[in-house]
Amino acid sequence: MEAIITIDIGTTAVKIIAFDLKGVEITRRKGTYPIFHSQPDYSEQDPEQVFITVLFVLKGLLNDPAFFKKHKVIAIVFSSSMHSVLPIDKNGVPLGNAIIWADNRASKEAEELKKSSFGAEIYKATGTPIHPMSPLAKITWIKNHEPERFAKTSKFISLKEYILCQFTGEYVIDYSLASATGLFNIHTLTWEAKSLDFAGINSNYLSTPMSVLTSELKIRPELAKSLRLADKTKLIIGSSDGCSATLSSGVVGQGQAIISITSSGAVRVAGEKVLQDEKQRFFNYILDKGHYISGGPTNNGGVAMEWFARQFGNFNNGLDFEDALKDLFKDAAQVQAGANGLLFLPYILGERAPIWNANARGMYFGINITHEPQHFVRATIEGIIFEIYSIGKLLQQYRNIDNLYVNGTFATVPLWSQIISDIFGKAVNVNDNKNSANAGAALLALTEIGVFKNLKEAAKSVHSSKVYQPNLNNHQKYQKFYKIFEQLSYKLEAEFDLIAQLQQNQVV
Repeated sequence: MEAIITIDIGTTAVKIIAFDLKGVEITRRKGTYPIFHSQPDYSEQDPEQVFITVLFVLKGLLNDPAFFKKHKVIAIVFSSSMHSVLPIDKNGVPLGNAIIWADNRASKEAEELKKSSFGAEIYKATGTPIHPMSPLAKITWIKNHEPERFAKTSKFISLKEYILCQFTGEYVIDYSLASATGLFNIHTLTWEAKSLDFAGINSNYLSTPMSVLTSELKIRPELAKSLRLADKTKLIIGSSDGCSATLSSGVVGQGQAIISITSSGAVRVAGEKVLQDEKQRFFNYILDKGHYISGGPTNNGGVAMEWFARQFGNFNNGLDFEDALKDLFKDAAQVQAGANGLLFLPYILGERAPIWNANARGMYFGINITHEPQHFVRATIEGIIFEIYSIGKLLQQYRNIDNLYVNGTFATVPLWSQIISDIFGKAVNVNDNKNSANAGAALLALTEIGVFKNLKEAAKSVHSSKVYQPNLNNHQKYQKFYKIFEQLSYKLEAEFDLIAQLQQNQVV
């Protein structure tokens, strides 16, 4: 039986899933790697560790007799998280760790660009909000603060590009990932001159952009042999995880929106035109030519829940992390909507949409003597979803959203799906593709090999397996709590800045 291998290089883990040509999952493997936070605003990963993990997990799947005796791999397709930057030298050797999306060290560079006379032009051209998350800001930071590393750099690439180079020997980037850099013109599909000038580089420092359906790349013969892959096995470049997740939800038309909550989170809509916002609060990324994914991202999705679980979860009696999370969700389910007046601002990694404040900080508000641990669990979940709602609420000023779809590790947990439905006051559709980026990557591959005529047909093949209806009483209660959440998020802007300055001074 023929099979497709999907490789999703996520923030904290790589998920490798095999699908048959009907899009049905065959088997899966997962491997994890850490994030390093050497300072409050720093988030980095070791590229070699990420690559070795990818290779180890892939070999484990391909060498499993239960798999290779029954299946023939005809294609491998990639997906990855966005916004990472890895400087490499002329020999392709990494110059330090990769700076990932959650890193906020380039706040000043982003602020300078946003206030400049050409900042708005760059946003319109690239579709990427001006923020420390973007590779444009990160590269500029390296230029300003690490001139020696900048001078030694031959190319600035992402973790996905680094791994693709290990597989193929070529420096290539898909349109989808390129459109999230702040360096790529989403209208001309070329590197944007104004962005390059601001970063102090030229296009030679960047990889060759190409369609997400590109399949002409060849796996290095020695690697293909090591992996038990035939010479004719296709390597499809694939897209970013956000665009893959949108495709796997089936969201392609008007009136639909997808909520993804993995380590980070986002609310996205799809269309043939970009979403114009003078305040630059939304992203406009490319799935492929004529397919734009627009919306807003949050830094603080599942990562905030995982932070809470690691600090306060029950790891007694041999419970592993996943079991500890499930126990926390059970505790939260026993608490009524509103967590007895306890609110959580989930900004433990600063924040992107809709407040776009890298200095934002997390906070529990409304604590009184009646609150118990389960209230904090419930408030943590509700705070993450309130943040998601704030993005969706803003999007609805520009697009009608009649139907909500959810995917990702956290959004598809029944408790979370129900709370999303209650807060939005809308039906929430869930499909069986919990590993949404892998499922979307599979749909890309199936389109490239001709199973589907185009991406719209691929998206229409997705069907919801579960629908959650809102509890209107909870919705009304949540609307009142949300107003306080929203007010706090903006009222505390000055205090966020002050505490960030104090932290920086302590580090110095």
